[in-house]
Amino acid sequence: MIIYEAEGVKFPNIKKRETTSWIRQVAASYGKKVGEIGYLFVNDEKILEVNNQFLGHDYYTDIITFDYCEGKTISGDIYISVDTVFTNADKFGRPYDEELHRVIIHGILHLCGINDKGPGEREIMEAAEDKALALLKEEE
Repeated sequence: MIIYEAEGVKFPNIKKRETTSWIRQVAASYGKKVGEIGYLFVNDEKILEVNNQFLGHDYYTDIITFDYCEGKTISGDIYISVDTVFTNADKFGRPYDEELHRVIIHGILHLCGINDKGPGEREIMEAAEDKALALLKEEE
């Protein structure tokens, strides 16, 4: 089950049913099935608070993923700062909706085992995001 909630921000303009189907499709492409995923759309203030409290980071991020996966079932809580997504969309010259979906699937890709901190990993993550976004466009 995938749950979408917003705290302190207007709920983003996403189609929950289509997004859930897309997430399941992407997870399946990595041999995973979706367990319990909780998305929480927040503002920069909240993402900074979560970064401080749980990760010891004193900076803003667009996403924080908490991994509760077991075996081939992906589960987790995913915090997304819509403020930072908006800022990044502007910075990278992308439409806001595309950047939001990129971040939504970024968390799922982490739960599927793709990392982006080590040497060469960012490129692998970006290629996986692009591939997932192409699947979403096919469904539209």
